[in-house]
Amino acid sequence: MKTFTATPADIEKKWILIDAEGVVLGRLASIVAMRLRGKHKPSFTPHMDMGDNVIVINADKIQLTGKKRTDKVYYRHTGYPGGIKSRTAGQILEGAHPERVVVKAVQRMLPGGKLSRQQMTNLRVYAGAEHQHEAQKPEVLDVKSMNSKNTRDA
Repeated sequence: MKTFTATPADIEKKWILIDAEGVVLGRLASIVAMRLRGKHKPSFTPHMDMGDNVIVINADKIQLTGKKRTDKVYYRHTGYPGGIKSRTAGQILEGAHPERVVVKAVQRMLPGGKLSRQQMTNLRVYAGAEHQHEAQKPEVLDVKSMNSKNTRDA
């Protein structure tokens, strides 16, 4: 028996639409990361970009468990001495770009490297309910109904 290895001709990408309203951030990120890598497909090949294109809407209505909204801190550095900056998850979600929390969570669930950066280009995250990918006819993936722990009341 031979081991199957996918070639670029074997890869078939679909478009997936996920509504993040009321969904727990970490659970959503793990599902999206799995879809981006293509691990849900039986023909998964680790060194190929097999994943689907994922659209996440309502990223500003994501839920965090516990006290993560106030205690989870995102750090960045300006590049200058003493230039470390920090913001809490709540500050980012209430700011101008709340979709960055979802993007960072998914990015950190993928392995580091060139392939992961390429797979991240297949992720589109929108703060509101509107997106510009209707022409691709995305399939709706209902994350809320997968597991009762995926949702949380505000």
